[in-house]
Amino acid sequence: MSDPTEANGTAGSAEAAGSARAAGGAGGRRVRVVLVDDHRMFRTGVQAEIGQTEQTGVEVVGEAADVDQAVTVITATRPEVVLLDVHLPGGGGVEVLRRCAALMADPERPVRFLALSVSDAAEDVIGVIRGGARGYVTKTITGSDLIDSVFRVQEGDAVFSPRLAGFVLDAFASTDAAPVDEDLDRLTQREREVLRLIARGYAYKEIAKQLFISVKTVESHVSAVLRKLQLSNRHELTRWATARRLV
Repeated sequence: MSDPTEANGTAGSAEAAGSARAAGGAGGRRVRVVLVDDHRMFRTGVQAEIGQTEQTGVEVVGEAADVDQAVTVITATRPEVVLLDVHLPGGGGVEVLRRCAALMADPERPVRFLALSVSDAAEDVIGVIRGGARGYVTKTITGSDLIDSVFRVQEGDAVFSPRLAGFVLDAFASTDAAPVDEDLDRLTQREREVLRLIARGYAYKEIAKQLFISVKTVESHVSAVLRKLQLSNRHELTRWATARRLV
């Protein structure tokens, strides 16, 4: 595996650069960013889209592909903004947030997190926001909008893709504590990841490949989920997850 702190410097299209200039580069603003995503090609694409520092104002100072790498790189580089995928080997984005809590709380040089994920599941959105992320956007976002979102998060704003903002408003609308789903809380982070993929129709082999674990480990997680939720098969799991908008 390549050095996780090495940023890829692929040049983006002229059109993307022009949009990015309007988003921040021309104004002299600068922001240091770390990319955390387990797909190298996606990191390369984001780097190409936003990482032309002279045009965009965004300097990509590091990359990581799993939780341990992320914590190491973020601690070493102290970026202003981390673009964080939700589903990562080693415990997911929530685990990165938990282990970087002190960096987020630093009053002088806070590290701020913006979730950037393919998932638009309410449970994912609420999970990372409760963990301390300043926003959540999906991977359908344009390059210029992503640059704008990064600068807004750097300045302390909260940023969400339009549909996802509703999840957060619903979860925090009450002054009382949000209701706890005791069944869901019985599951570990990895069991939740396996549950979600099962509910989406993935085969065990596909889940194993995506989570970098063995098929036997997937089977063990599924058995544990069935036992904890008192369900009988994957069809019941799918209905259970769908009812809670986890899919």
